[in-house]
Amino acid sequence: MGMKIIGTGSCLPQTVVTNDDLSKIMDTSDEWISSRTGIRERHLVKEETTTSMSVEAARRAMENAGVTAQEIDLIIVGTLSADHVTPACACEVQAAIGAQDAVAFDINAACSGFMFALNIAHAYLQMGVYKTVLILGAETLSKIMDWNDRSTCVLFGDGAGAVVVCADERDRMLAYDQGSDGVRGSVLACKNRTNNNPLVQTGVEPEYVHMDGQEVYKFAVTAVPASLSKTIKAAGLSVEDIDYFALHQANIRIIQSVAKRLKVSEDKFPISLDHCGNISAASVPILLDEINRKGLLKPGMKIALSGFGGGLTWASAVIEW
Repeated sequence: MGMKIIGTGSCLPQTVVTNDDLSKIMDTSDEWISSRTGIRERHLVKEETTTSMSVEAARRAMENAGVTAQEIDLIIVGTLSADHVTPACACEVQAAIGAQDAVAFDINAACSGFMFALNIAHAYLQMGVYKTVLILGAETLSKIMDWNDRSTCVLFGDGAGAVVVCADERDRMLAYDQGSDGVRGSVLACKNRTNNNPLVQTGVEPEYVHMDGQEVYKFAVTAVPASLSKTIKAAGLSVEDIDYFALHQANIRIIQSVAKRLKVSEDKFPISLDHCGNISAASVPILLDEINRKGLLKPGMKIALSGFGGGLTWASAVIEW
């Protein structure tokens, strides 16, 4: 038994914050941000939450797939910015959509979270444990950014993306690769709350995302093309056989470097970072939903997906649409 994607959905906050908007509150400019990152605007939450965006993305994906909440057996949310430590965002989605028979849990693999969740779902479906799975990547990154750190905060946005997958006799997951490098994990990190009990009281304020941009860049431009090449080869394909490369939307220079190393035209790399920024685990499913709803994906097309980031983690897949 294999896996097939049957629906996509996404949700972005209503409020759009442009580079010019940011230039009014910090020492930056549209030219400085866009020339270095490719980002021109991002969506930031006001009333929305990680859960509310997940619920809306889930509903749109289920509508696109033509399935009801009662048909969902499993819900997995990839996120590092859930609204609560517990309950899990996936359990809140389950309650909101009425999927009372589903099993629900979150995973945290940072920017690779959706891709890790996709592989978990694939394994469950191969084993015959479940038949229909709702997979989400969702983030409210604006709440863990230091908005005085112009080198980092301008990169990120908020949003959620979702896919519905089902068991199928012909496996559309042609190959998969994933990995982790915890030794270098500190180059992209955000500390959780510190210990606070009768024995230890630190009084330390919550910390924000810290990123060594140069180290993250060097990691990405090496790990991603290597992972994609490995996965494409395992699928019995060549890079020329891939119709689209749906990569994590971290930085336009990373995407351009990956395209160059693979010797593939940048036309095969759709972009959402110009209007979304980096949304960590949500970026791949949001991008997939955008190109799906534009009618760019046709049955039989080969799509290479790749997520990479905090952990450090990476994951790639080749799927048939």
